[in-house]
Amino acid sequence: MKNRIKDLREDHDLTQQRLADCIGITQRKYSYIETGTQPLTDEILVALANFYHVSIDYLLCQTDDPKRN
Repeated sequence: MKNRIKDLREDHDLTQQRLADCIGITQRKYSYIETGTQPLTDEILVALANFYHVSIDYLLCQTDDPKRN
């Protein structure tokens, strides 16, 4: 499965720690989310979508168009 969340982080040259700090979670929790060990919550999905200025559907690989409606 495509890991769009990891790809976005790497495309923006961010460490897991830096991104976790920006969205208000620990690096460990972010790592678990990125590896699929822990599921994404609605709150984290919204935080990531807002941070990257993309749609939630894009984060979930439901579309390849990152634009928000």
